Amino acid sequence: MQQLMSYMRAAMEQYDMVEEGDCIAVALSGGKDSLALLAGLAGLRRFYPENFTLKAITVDPCFGNQEGDYSVVAALCERLEVEYVIKRSNLYHIIFETRKEKNPCSLCARMRRGMLHDTAKQCGCNKLALGHHKEDAVQTALMNLFNGGNFTCFSPVSYLSRKDLTMIRPMIYVPEQYVRKLVRRENLPVVQSACPADGFTERQAMADFMEQLEKKYENLPEKVIHALQAGHISNW
Repeated sequence: MQQLMSYMRAAMEQYDMVEEGDCIAVALSGGKDSLALLAGLAGLRRFYPENFTLKAITVDPCFGNQEGDYSVVAALCERLEVEYVIKRSNLYHIIFETRKEKNPCSLCARMRRGMLHDTAKQCGCNKLALGHHKEDAVQTALMNLFNGGNFTCFSPVSYLSRKDLTMIRPMIYVPEQYVRKLVRRENLPVVQSACPADGFTERQAMADFMEQLEKKYENLPEKVIHALQAGHISNW
């Protein structure tokens, strides 16, 4: 856990992610990345130079038109003394039944983000923390390059003027392999995704491709992150 907080603190300080008095909403899907993000921020809250408060928000897509069971996540939030809010939605019905999307991930992500933004503001938060790790950043940059011909990525910090909400990504220096080990070691309660598209996404295909590339090109994630920073791309 100390190593996780060290990775996160480095990113938070380099990009001025946290300011005194911030109320930060953690986007908590129940997956390994969001659980690690919550645990890391809850730990940092005790001694970080700037005082901040935390809340956690889950947007439930209600896969199969059934409410998801997030009781183990709620128990973790209670143990960490973090207020927890579940926003039930009809995302599954809209995307898979009404629209019958062949490539549902993009629309689902946009709608889910909108609900997260609105719920965070309703909860009195001025910032929203997302659990993207180092490999997420690299995969995004490569997908944008291969698909659109642009070497761009999400930003470590981005301000949404329409919502008056700042999105932060404190885990951008955290290797995914470390997240997996930490979640197992700390016995964090991962909620398995019931999404019909889980495991068949373009991001998963890029992750598999990167695994092959790393066998030939050593330290590939670090090189891509360095390229983003050296070129000041997407505010890196």
